[in-house]
Amino acid sequence: MAEETMNDFKDEIDRSFRKVKEGDILEGTVIDVSDTEVTLDLKYYTQGIIKVEDLSNDPKFNIHRDIAVGDEISATVVSTDDGRGNILLSKKEATQVLAWDKLKEYLESGEYVDVKVSEAVKAGAVAFLEGIRGFIPASKLDLNYVEEDQIPEFVGKTLKVKVITVNPEDNKLVLSAREYLKEQADAKRAEMVSNVEVGLVTEGVVESLQNYGAFINLGNGLSGLVHISQICNQRIAHPSAVLKVGQKVKVKVTAIKDGKLSLSMKALEEIAATEITEEKIEFESEGEATTSLADLLKKAGF
Repeated sequence: MAEETMNDFKDEIDRSFRKVKEGDILEGTVIDVSDTEVTLDLKYYTQGIIKVEDLSNDPKFNIHRDIAVGDEISATVVSTDDGRGNILLSKKEATQVLAWDKLKEYLESGEYVDVKVSEAVKAGAVAFLEGIRGFIPASKLDLNYVEEDQIPEFVGKTLKVKVITVNPEDNKLVLSAREYLKEQADAKRAEMVSNVEVGLVTEGVVESLQNYGAFINLGNGLSGLVHISQICNQRIAHPSAVLKVGQKVKVKVTAIKDGKLSLSMKALEEIAATEITEEKIEFESEGEATTSLADLLKKAGF
């Protein structure tokens, strides 16, 4: 067995002589638990003491049930001398500091974390993350704005959220569930778009009119744009000249780029004008031939 040298104990020696000041966070091992306090071995020349009232903010906390000899605890230095030569510590303060540090990490990484909505409040909902009260605005609870009378429906639900604001000075934590839901919706839409082929003729409903064209809802969460030049053979100043929101129209998929569908109504007019039979994508669906986009996607597993 090799002979022990001073170097073997260098870390412990350095720790025992380090300068400790108020506000420092120290780690220690629980060596005693009483009704009123917990004693820690800090690997220091003196021990650490945490009073029962400084252990936890949880109203259900029980010192004998929740703390045991051998536990590792991080605590903030409240005083370097409690009057008995020990270092007075607070686990509650350290928990708060470490929690905000963790929340800052979540903010920087942009990772998703699970939270459970605990309360509905004006203009949003409340969920706790790392023990800190977080606010989820109504506009961030879902893909669309959630009306105030609908917010209570989210209480008890577990949401995947991103941390979007962290301000420990103002005790402000803001969370958002919208990013994850949008990411999932975009992924699903991209997968559905991949099952659509250029040349498909299908029906849709006009969902909005813009100066540059009309957006057509094709169902199943898919929509596409009919550029103003592709609405009809006549030159029009605005899509509203021939279309209105809610109107059913037949369109042809003319291009797919970056997950977006380009549609044309004009192409179908030109086909009809030259008496060319429309190319159809047909398959049997419950015994009937169909060119419905909804049925095509249903057959593809959506």
